[in-house]
Amino acid sequence: MSDVSLEKMIYPLDFNYLYGKPSCTARFKQYCEDFKVEEHLGFELTGEGEHVCLWVKKIGENTDYLARQLAKFAGIAAKNVSYAGLKDRQAETYQWFSLYIPGKVTPDFNEFELPGVTILKVIRHNKKLRTGCLTGNSFSIVLREVSDKESLQIVLDKIQQGVPNYFGNQRFGFDGHNVNAALQLFNGRKVKDRFKRGMYLSAARSYLFNCVISQRISDNLQSTPLLGDCVQFVANRSFFPLPDLSEQTLQRLTTREVCLTAPLWGAGELTSCDDAKQYELDCLSSFAALQVGLAKEGLKQERRPLLLIPEKFNYQWLDENKVTIDFYLPAGCYATSIIRELIEMNA
Repeated sequence: MSDVSLEKMIYPLDFNYLYGKPSCTARFKQYCEDFKVEEHLGFELTGEGEHVCLWVKKIGENTDYLARQLAKFAGIAAKNVSYAGLKDRQAETYQWFSLYIPGKVTPDFNEFELPGVTILKVIRHNKKLRTGCLTGNSFSIVLREVSDKESLQIVLDKIQQGVPNYFGNQRFGFDGHNVNAALQLFNGRKVKDRFKRGMYLSAARSYLFNCVISQRISDNLQSTPLLGDCVQFVANRSFFPLPDLSEQTLQRLTTREVCLTAPLWGAGELTSCDDAKQYELDCLSSFAALQVGLAKEGLKQERRPLLLIPEKFNYQWLDENKVTIDFYLPAGCYATSIIRELIEMNA
């Protein structure tokens, strides 16, 4: 594939599966209650300060719309309402919002009314809750009308070994639109909207990351290190290139002290080296314009784990055709990365 043309490019989203393309079908998110998400901040709120934090249950509602309605109710500007993370509309979510209300009495949020929304807790805090301040999310997902319980069961038992840590296809837009928009941005198109600009940059960077993972799966290298592979400490997220492939090094990977990573593209040299660096450059050789554009926009070279290991993974068959799946994922990881390994996502 070449990206030298200024015309619209095709960016396929058919990334490789770790356990083979699913043949099983099921109803996913048939009801909002079939997709439950609960945020985990990872820190305690102070109970005092200029920010009013709301623990909110919402069903079938858009996060940004709810933020605007909370601002309207509190009589503050929409820019003074923030949230830790966007959540699906077609879902039952439990999430935090913070409202900057300095020097004023806390509004009576018992009087706030919006269909599908319940404010469960109100507490003051000394800092704004910024996007991404989460440690992770708990998920409880129901799959209905499962077409092949036996085949799904086999993959469910493998999932705990990990899945590709892909960015979800929703990040790229229909038919890779957001990646194309990034390419046009790099070619001089003016994008004044900061949100859209950020979305396009994120899409391009995420696409390159997914491509490297997909190629490693194709080459059966998702768990096999290359000399110079950049690995990350699971405990503190610092990373370093592998200087050798000794038995001790392999043992650290087996015990999950460290994990393999793939590049989040930006300016500067890749932090991988030797064979791994050349492998990653070869994987992305067709996307020079995206690489150059991301670097010019000031993004830095970073890393992200190649595989996603769901924590507290559990499942329960409710009947022959319906199963509930529970797990916890670190912030920035996608539940769809797990679901896509289980069923045909367009079912």
